[in-house]
Order: sequence, then structure tokens, then C-alpha cells
Amino acid sequence: MPRKRPVVGIIGNTALLNETYQVHAGGTMNTEAVAEVAEAIPMLIPADPRFVSVEELLETCDGFLLTGGRPNVHPEEYGEAETPAHGTFDRCRDAITLPLVRACVERGQPFFGVCRGFQEVNVAMGGSLYPEIRDLPGRMNHRMPPDGTLEEKFALRHIVTLTEGGPFHKLLGATEVMTNTLHGQGIKTPGARIVIDGYAPDGTPEAIYVKDAPGFTLSVQWHPEYNAAGDPVSRPLFAAFGEALREWASVNA
Repeated sequence: MPRKRPVVGIIGNTALLNETYQVHAGGTMNTEAVAEVAEAIPMLIPADPRFVSVEELLETCDGFLLTGGRPNVHPEEYGEAETPAHGTFDRCRDAITLPLVRACVERGQPFFGVCRGFQEVNVAMGGSLYPEIRDLPGRMNHRMPPDGTLEEKFALRHIVTLTEGGPFHKLLGATEVMTNTLHGQGIKTPGARIVIDGYAPDGTPEAIYVKDAPGFTLSVQWHPEYNAAGDPVSRPLFAAFGEALREWASVNA
């Protein structure tokens, strides 16, 4: 009998279909990365406390992919006032993901944070965010190019320098890797136990983990789900996430 695949809750985003019909959505590339590289069952989660609770998710899923998304974490979650620079928000997603991250850290349940998910991990652990990286002195524009094909938007655009001997270096076998970049916000102050393990050339944090957490907590500011099976940086990340999922599932079956 084939081994049962672990279940990954893919955090969905609220979107409008045809500008009128509200849906919970997730990018197909997230599903592909989970199913084909992490070798897990992808399950799209409606990130809204009206429909699911953190407790139910922890019991239903073996781990979680905290996806990217256009809405940002609301600045009230890190003690700052809302401004136009903070963009749009999804308070329902905040209400699910922030306590979910904290619970996973405590339980040792694996999660992988991507882009907004990376920022959620920092905020969940008590950190704060800059509303717009490109407005800071000396910083580059990390946002997605407004024009071009999907391949051009997700093209590799800058180096990330990883801490020698850190978990990302050990996993990827290099202290410098090339990544895409499609984000506006970024870490201002790291949360408690957040270790910044990789930086862009302009000093923007790009790779983090939670210190002394018993489970998988690697999170990245870029989008490794794009070409996850073929990219030499993305594939090891999702493969390691898959191994952590199987370990959790085997112990907690």
C-alpha cells in the first residue's frame, strides 16, 4: 500500500472574480510546488475565522504554506497606524495566520512562509514591517515589474547572501543564490526569536527562521513556488518542507 501523503494547508486569499463575485483563491504554482516537490496533498484554506478555526486547521493539516498575496498585514498588528502607503488589507487572513504561526512554532508543526507569509511570520513573532521598501534611502525597487510576461515578472533579479553555516546555507549548499522579487513591504524590526539568515544587496531581509523552534519554520521574501521543480534554489526548499511534513505526520499519525 503506498505511503499516505501529508496534507498541506495552502493559505488562500480573498479575491473578486469578474470584479463582482468574491472567491477564495490560490495560485496554481503553489499547488504544483506542494504536490510535485514537497510530495504532499495540497488543500486550499479559506483564511477567514467565520469558516475555520486555528484549532481545526492544526488538527486537519500536517503543515502550512503561508502564501504571498496582494493585501498586506494590517499595521495595527504591530502597533502602528494605518497609512495609504500600507496598501490594502485582509483582516480575516490576519486573524487566522498570525495565531496559526504562533501555534505551529509552539507545537513544532511545519510551515513555509512565502512573501506575505514571510512577513506574517515576522509579525506573528512580534516584529514590524516597512510599508514600502522602495521609498527607503539606498533600497532598490523589489516590486513586481508592471509589464511583461509571467516569466519576465518572475525572473531572477537579485542575489540573496546567506549566513555561512546557517540553515539556508546548509540546505542550498551556497552562501549566495539568485532569486526573483515581487514585494513592496519588508521587515523593519525582527520579531522575538526571528533570525535573519539572508539579505538582498540593499540590506533587505530575505530569509528567516524562528530560533529554537522544534519544527520547520524557514520563510523567504521571494517566490520559490515559481518553477519550484526546476529552480535549484526552490526545489531544495520545498523538498525539505516535504521531509518535515512527513516527519510530523509519522509522529502524529
